[in-house]
Amino acid sequence: MKSSGRWSAVLLILFGLSLWAQEEQTKPVKYQEPPKAIVELVDVRPTPNVEISPGEGSGNRWLLIEAISGLPSIADLAQPEFRLAGLRFNPKTNGPSRGRYVTALSLKALADGIEKPVAGLPTEAKIRSIGWAPDARHVFFVNISDAPADAGLSLWIVDVASAQARRVSDLALNGIFGPPCEWLGDGRRLICKAVLKGRGAAPSRSEVPTGPVIQENLGRITPGATYQDLLKNPEDEAIFDYYATSQVVVVGLDGEITPVGKPGVIESASVSPDGRYALLDERHHPYSYLLPFAMFSERISVVDLKSGNSKQLADKPLEDMIPNIHDAVPTGPREFEWRSDAPSTVFWVQAADGGDPRVEAPVRDRLFMWDAPFEGSPRKLAEIPLRFGSVEWGNGLAIVEEERWKDRKRIMLALSPAAPGAQVKLFEGSFEDHYHDPGRPFQVMNESGKPIVRTTPDGSGVYLHAEGASPEGDQPFVSVMSLANGQSKRLWQSAAPFFEVPFVVLDAAVPTILIRRESAEVSPNYYLKNLADNSLEQVTRFPNPYGNAALPKKQVLKYKRADGVDLSANLYLPPGYKTGDGPLPTLIEAYPTEYKTKAAAGQISGSPYEFPFLYWGSPVPFATQGYAVLENATIPIVGEGKAEPNDTYVEQLVASAKAAIDEGVRLGVVDRNRVAVMGHSYGAFMTANLLAHSDLFKAGIARSGAYNRTLTPFGFQNEERTYWQAPEVYFKMSPFSYAD
Repeated sequence: MKSSGRWSAVLLILFGLSLWAQEEQTKPVKYQEPPKAIVELVDVRPTPNVEISPGEGSGNRWLLIEAISGLPSIADLAQPEFRLAGLRFNPKTNGPSRGRYVTALSLKALADGIEKPVAGLPTEAKIRSIGWAPDARHVFFVNISDAPADAGLSLWIVDVASAQARRVSDLALNGIFGPPCEWLGDGRRLICKAVLKGRGAAPSRSEVPTGPVIQENLGRITPGATYQDLLKNPEDEAIFDYYATSQVVVVGLDGEITPVGKPGVIESASVSPDGRYALLDERHHPYSYLLPFAMFSERISVVDLKSGNSKQLADKPLEDMIPNIHDAVPTGPREFEWRSDAPSTVFWVQAADGGDPRVEAPVRDRLFMWDAPFEGSPRKLAEIPLRFGSVEWGNGLAIVEEERWKDRKRIMLALSPAAPGAQVKLFEGSFEDHYHDPGRPFQVMNESGKPIVRTTPDGSGVYLHAEGASPEGDQPFVSVMSLANGQSKRLWQSAAPFFEVPFVVLDAAVPTILIRRESAEVSPNYYLKNLADNSLEQVTRFPNPYGNAALPKKQVLKYKRADGVDLSANLYLPPGYKTGDGPLPTLIEAYPTEYKTKAAAGQISGSPYEFPFLYWGSPVPFATQGYAVLENATIPIVGEGKAEPNDTYVEQLVASAKAAIDEGVRLGVVDRNRVAVMGHSYGAFMTANLLAHSDLFKAGIARSGAYNRTLTPFGFQNEERTYWQAPEVYFKMSPFSYAD
């Protein structure tokens, strides 16, 4: 009887445990929270953004200070998201589905330092797309609301004098292609893309197809890259059309709305500097199920805002015939934009080599201009031997960048629109060679609201800013480059123990610049720097976003790979760690990059004096948990001469990782037997390869990667060869092939 009683008790206990286990299994699993030390570093609001008002000098200029949101909530991330034609958007708002936003605005006068918050902002503001009016009297912004009664993007105006915000009409904006509005030059009107009023209910997906999805090659050779989030069937096309279709309108500060042209899938709408015309970029059928929207058929037209008359400048077919190699472009006109320094002149580029860089040709691209009212023939601005990269306009000046991927060549030209064909070579070098980068021109908003390059008062030189890469790390600088011969003179450069970044030339005559200044211990703030007397005046006093939380200290390591290539990494150690405390478990974060030369591959980037911004994906917070962290460990993949970098990808990958671990072991901070590796995207691909091809790591964190390159057979990252041209490369580089 006693034995029977004991067994009964055991059975009751087991039955109870079974019921408890079932109950535990049915409980909803909730999101876990990381340790408090990590939360204190990651879930913070970053230092506010600032945008300076248009104008000259600092006497009457304003800083618009933008408070940035913290990490998105689960409710934000749970919002619906459509992924169509290479776009990701929220169908409830017809706007972006992810990302931070601005939650508050304030205005600070540079002259007296008085700061006033902007009143009248929407409740629970989620602000995107902010822009100063050319006369600096107003600011527009777009607010995102997902409230059922008022879901969508709305247009708001801030009156600078009163620091008061108000909504302009009940217009619902369309932001799936990006910022939906821009100012006209008069500062009293904006051109916007609006959701069609009365567009009805959105198309619904049917689970029963009405017919097969057919794709035809039609005998053409059309290799293409592999893209995500594409259209898949006619239902997707209908849904895409519903959300992407806009009516372009001109909106006055008084709320008056004037339609411009006909509704369409308008990717962009931009007004001419004189405010007379609108340049519309429209996508149209036929669409593709293999390519994103940026390669869909495209119609470029100009609309007269007064008469409503429209003139078509180009109608480009689907871009499915472009070779899948660097520097390949479509055959027809491309890169349409207004010339910023002329009343109403359209600029564009057209390939002179059929768009194929493999064709031997003395001229790669031709640059054209056409003046309103767009009669007669366009004018040719220039012919260039490399592929067009960008153009920046000045007063009677065009600064053109051209590049060639094969040898990484970069050329900067100064052109005169008044004398087509005349050009001055300002710079020629390698875009991989950051140590000798002359920089890029500063820009300033002109009276028409368009960006133009910042030149010296006499127009003989242009102000440049550069990262100032050097063996000691980045040391940003400001220089003046002669437009006559390209000679440069440095006016200012960041120096230890600070990291300073120039933002704008406030006064070209003095000159005075606005800089952001920080150090490894001091969080960023903004200062006025007078380059004539070297004086410095603090403008903002933003607090340390991390408060009193202990921040891991950064040390820049420099070491060599076995083949002699110079490498570097940022080392972070736990707070309180002292030399001699012994080796630590270690996390290495990296992202491989291809280079043509070992010299370029070994150049240092970043600065030991930057204040750490520990975003959600940063590995640095692991240092608070007792790890040594090697952040941004350089993983160069070099292919010199005729060699392709990826021919020895695995070997160089493993050698770079081993060199980082060896250096940490040499310093006594890395435990060789307890190392993990992490990376995002191509860094995730790297992580899986390192786990598959070496025994260096105990674990890996691979975020959003691709691991079987035969599924991207027409090229990936910077690999131009197809699977059929280099099958052994695709196989060897795929961790899927080796990870059992």
